[in-house]
Amino acid sequence: MKHITIFDTTLRDGEQSPGASLFPHEKIRVAKQLQKLGVDVIEPGFPASSPGDFAAVEEISRTVTGVEICGFARALRGDIDAALAATQSAQRRRLHLFISSSQIHLDFQLKKGREEVLGMARDMVSYARQFVDRIEFSPMDATRTGDEFLIEMVEAVIAAGATIINLPDTVGYALPDEYERLFRMVRTQARQGETVEYSAHCHNDLGLAVANSMAAIRGGATHIEATINGIGERAGNCSLEELTMAIATRGETLGVVTGIRREEIYATSRLVSRMMNFPIAYNKAIVGRNAFAHEAGIHQDGLLKNRSTYEIMDPEALGIPRSMIVLGKHSGRHALKKRVGEFGVALTDKQLDNLFISFKELADASKRVSDDQLISLVGDTIDVVIDPYSLKDIQVVTSNQMTRVASVTIVDNETGEASSYSGNGEGPVEAIIHCIKQAIPLDVVFVDLELHSIASGETANGEAAVMVSVDGVSYRGVGIDRDVIMAVSRAYMSACNQAVRAHRLLLQEGLPAAN
Repeated sequence: MKHITIFDTTLRDGEQSPGASLFPHEKIRVAKQLQKLGVDVIEPGFPASSPGDFAAVEEISRTVTGVEICGFARALRGDIDAALAATQSAQRRRLHLFISSSQIHLDFQLKKGREEVLGMARDMVSYARQFVDRIEFSPMDATRTGDEFLIEMVEAVIAAGATIINLPDTVGYALPDEYERLFRMVRTQARQGETVEYSAHCHNDLGLAVANSMAAIRGGATHIEATINGIGERAGNCSLEELTMAIATRGETLGVVTGIRREEIYATSRLVSRMMNFPIAYNKAIVGRNAFAHEAGIHQDGLLKNRSTYEIMDPEALGIPRSMIVLGKHSGRHALKKRVGEFGVALTDKQLDNLFISFKELADASKRVSDDQLISLVGDTIDVVIDPYSLKDIQVVTSNQMTRVASVTIVDNETGEASSYSGNGEGPVEAIIHCIKQAIPLDVVFVDLELHSIASGETANGEAAVMVSVDGVSYRGVGIDRDVIMAVSRAYMSACNQAVRAHRLLLQEGLPAAN
């Protein structure tokens, strides 16, 4: 099995996405998570582009060990000097130089002739090679360059000392068979072409970045450049998680492996999404909210009997902490019974029939049924309150001139006692969370919040998904309400109730529980 080097450019090409820029301390945090993920190479930025980027690359080079650090530079001496200086503390490093090669780029962007560009590429690779042994060179827009000039440029930079040749599909133009052919052609027809390594850098303008990257592997590439969540210029880059899971799932057919630690994929995806304020599409492969969610009754029934009926990957192995079953109007009795069982409730056939009728009515009205709504329906069906705590009343005072103030009344369903709590925060959500925390007898850490509209217009319901952590275990609650603050409150309360129920179950079984 051939090892594929995973070159992560989230912090360089990914950060070039409009609105995705990071502060230096955020870059450092992401780089350390990429190290945990197991990437082989990190391209942490463009040192010549700004003092902040230089500082971030310098600090990452100094503190992130065990991976190769890549300094990015145009084929200009000033860029090269900046990249060399920023990466000088790295345990292992390479320099990545690029210059345009397609005629359209030469005519309209560089406004230079082919001979001049060839000279610049040759001279700058030779200059950089004085300081660094590993030089990657990219003829930008390689897939629209033309075979003859592309080979001429590759031969020139190999002769000058380049050790890795990247053939970027800069505008996402290539088709997989064309891209595979390009690598085979350059490797076999360029002088000394078999003496260097090859890398692929694919953009997703036609939705082919992952497919093209796989084609490049078939063509002889052993380095693949990718980004977390597929972020990057325009439609983005090859998605690291999609590529690596395609290899992990179909590795025997492909004959290749990577060193990516699958259990860190979801955490890395969420971190990048939060840091860059880029939401992940529901249907995004591998890490999207619906990637392992099944609402159709036929699918749910199959999954409950054997996960492999409708899933080719195990979400838990990727660090994904959510259930595979989503309850909605297409769900069947099997899924409903399974979810109710997870609450520790056993229903008779008649009770399940009654619950199913109520469930379908609610699902038709609200599209999806959250856990707190289902728990309420179950409680009504068997005339028992299941949740340890219930929200009775919420009030928030908000203003652009003052700190937000909230008060909540929470009922302890075991004792029936209602208690009121107050809190404040810079926003209404923070104020309410401070209130609810006072009622929960566990150390609850607020991890993540997602807010979505699940309809259009001013009467739309808001859906909030809140993730909390207790003693390292994650719990996810969903709340739906036309008032988004209420939706967040319900979601947070649902997650906290899940944690309390789990805590009490552990105590009943005589096992160590969270404090």
